[in-house]
Amino acid sequence: MEKYYLGLDGGSTYLKAALMKDKKVVGTVVYPTGIDNNGVAKKIVAALCKKYGISRKDIGYIMATGYSRKILEVADDDISEITAHAYGVRVTAPKEYRPGMVIDIGGQDSKIIYLDANYNVKNFTMNDKCAAGTGKFMEVIAQILETTIDQVGALSLESTSPCDINSTCVVFAQSEVISLVARKVDRRDILAGMHLSMAKRIIKMMKKSEKGGDILMTGGGALNTGIHRAFEEEMLKDVYVAKYPQFNGAVGAALIASERNEVSLRL
Repeated sequence: MEKYYLGLDGGSTYLKAALMKDKKVVGTVVYPTGIDNNGVAKKIVAALCKKYGISRKDIGYIMATGYSRKILEVADDDISEITAHAYGVRVTAPKEYRPGMVIDIGGQDSKIIYLDANYNVKNFTMNDKCAAGTGKFMEVIAQILETTIDQVGALSLESTSPCDINSTCVVFAQSEVISLVARKVDRRDILAGMHLSMAKRIIKMMKKSEKGGDILMTGGGALNTGIHRAFEEEMLKDVYVAKYPQFNGAVGAALIASERNEVSLRL
């Protein structure tokens, strides 16, 4: 009987999981991490087993990635985020995608991964020192504008005159947005300006020597239609969005888990 494989991506605020079989995604789940990553990981395994009518023994291998990968006791092994995300693209990218660049916008960091034609990592750039250009930045601005993170994309698409938001620091950008609100600037224009500011900041991270192939967006930020449009406008080219974008790392970890198990069975 073909085994199931589980990938766990322990982020800063959420623990994401992807269950795979025959190199296809069977199901995904996301839980807030809280203060007990191990407890949450155990709950996820139990919930997935119950939902799909399987036991822990049916899961051949569990691979962890993300911030908390080293402390997840339910995992058989762990892998770096960069490697997991590169592997995930093999499953989550559209068929027409030519491997080139992956833009991942997470809750606390943003990263750019450069792939060769075989989906191997050539290079990467990461911003994990500042929240600007991350999901946290969008969340802070959404709160100021009295909306939610899942609405900012659609609202920004209604903008007719995007604002210039010049601050690259979250604290200063926050003050800038508060000032715009005080001047009665339409929040849709503020949100559109925020997305353009984020896109420009991430584009500045890109290595000019690594711009071959297509561009794929992953991470929770990829679900934001406003930031997606901002990237296309700034880069003047199509930008693809992955399937299961916020689970890309977990999918990659599960895929590596399946390969790891296959190797161990041959030994």
